[in-house]
Amino acid sequence: MLDKPVKLPGPDHPIVITPNPGRVVVRQGGKIIADSRSALTLREASYPAVQYIPRTDVDMALLLPTDHATYCPYKGDASYFSVLAEGVRLDNAIWSYEAPYDAVAVIRDHLAFYPDRFEITDA
Repeated sequence: MLDKPVKLPGPDHPIVITPNPGRVVVRQGGKIIADSRSALTLREASYPAVQYIPRTDVDMALLLPTDHATYCPYKGDASYFSVLAEGVRLDNAIWSYEAPYDAVAVIRDHLAFYPDRFEITDA
């Protein structure tokens, strides 16, 4: 098995994680999937900012773990969830780093949602 490369954030690939001072609400149709005042905003290189929401602020009863996985050399292995809400199933629409690398350890026990698949309000 090939070793996975591990990279540290730096000037060529910055990652900055800050508490979101507002309220973040994630909806699928009319159903609230997550509602948090404790979200973290992760800004990575030139990618759009991503809201990472604590699991305690997510309706985990709506989520179904999947076998899908990806790897990021800066954050580690990502696991995925599908969601079933309002009669619509969105496969692999939510991800989480169960054991993130030390540089981003603060996102452990948080979930991120693809913004093109949910309505995400940040107020």
